Amino acid sequence: MSIWFGDVAAVDLDAMASGTMIENLGIEIVEVRDDALVGRMPVDHRTTQPAGVLHGGASVAVAETLASWAGYLAVDREKFHVVGQEINANHLRPVSSGWVTATASPVHLGRRAHVWEIRIVDDADRLVCISRCTLAVIEQRSSYATPDRRMAL
Repeated sequence: MSIWFGDVAAVDLDAMASGTMIENLGIEIVEVRDDALVGRMPVDHRTTQPAGVLHGGASVAVAETLASWAGYLAVDREKFHVVGQEINANHLRPVSSGWVTATASPVHLGRRAHVWEIRIVDDADRLVCISRCTLAVIEQRSSYATPDRRMAL
């Protein structure tokens, strides 16, 4: 049974990411499973620290992005909006090239709050970072929009 609300196949997350940090970091959604959202991010000049490995802040950015998109897809977007309330991350292994893949799975989907676990792995499927993100569910129409509609909201 799917955790998503409505027709998520029709939702163009990439179009909404245009002109945002999500696009700047190269984060993209690669799979919508019935019970999880999967995305990836390149490990390159945009996402590494001066030591040449994945920046912890980039890991947190991909984690919060996946949790936020997942929360967005799991609510009635005409009635609710989700916002990040708390995030933590444990950085477990350095990565210096390739891609990291993040999978956001729900821990709790409540009426007022969601808790998502995000597991980030490298190209060899080794755990790089594990994160937990709490989202507040607000009673207002979601304001996620494409760049042309952002200004109109």
